[in-house]
Amino acid sequence: MTTYVYGITRAGHTGLPRDLTGIGDPPLPVRLVTQGSLAAVVSDCPEELRPKRRDLLAHQHVLAEAGREDPVLPMRFGSVSDGDEKVRQVLDEHAGRYEEQLGRLAGRVEYNIKAVHREDVVLHLVLAENAGLRTLAEANRADGGGSYEERLRFGEMVAEGVRERELRDAALVREALVPLAEDDRPGPESAGWFVNLSFLVDRSDTGRLLAEVGRLGKENPQLDLKVYGPLPPYSFVE
Repeated sequence: MTTYVYGITRAGHTGLPRDLTGIGDPPLPVRLVTQGSLAAVVSDCPEELRPKRRDLLAHQHVLAEAGREDPVLPMRFGSVSDGDEKVRQVLDEHAGRYEEQLGRLAGRVEYNIKAVHREDVVLHLVLAENAGLRTLAEANRADGGGSYEERLRFGEMVAEGVRERELRDAALVREALVPLAEDDRPGPESAGWFVNLSFLVDRSDTGRLLAEVGRLGKENPQLDLKVYGPLPPYSFVE
């Protein structure tokens, strides 16, 4: 039977609910496979493993439950092994590295912060800060919208102003939040946001981070800040 692995923790883990279930239809019981000072949070693996929404959420739920009281090194969805004995071999072979990471992540959680601009607000700021843009906008309005070339030039200038504002606001977010975390990692770039940062935070410090995010949003209405967490520290596990 193939074994599905959710994460790695220490032997003697006491925070795993007795009736916890994970992936599969019907959901499969979750158990611990122990080797020395370490244990893997596992279940049997369904014959067909696909990234369905139900199973993705189940994987996340198992990690959240397992990590409530004890540190867990989260595995990505789809991590499988050729049976429990193979899991034990891997735990034994890499025990030192797993122990070091568990110690570093004990009591820590991950928060992911994404930022986009509120379009109407940032456009107002860009125009307010650029006298040339305001003059061109007024000239275009007086000329019935201006020529095609004038409209094109105006659009390019606005886009450049927005890009510059994104750089400034990305630096603003980073400078405010990085000092409140023990570590930070950039997420993948996307056209959907100009900030995508993950922060490793001690559980006792999460209130400070969230309060600072709230302050940033209140004092900078052009920012639309999205907060995801607390999460298992995926971004900080090697």
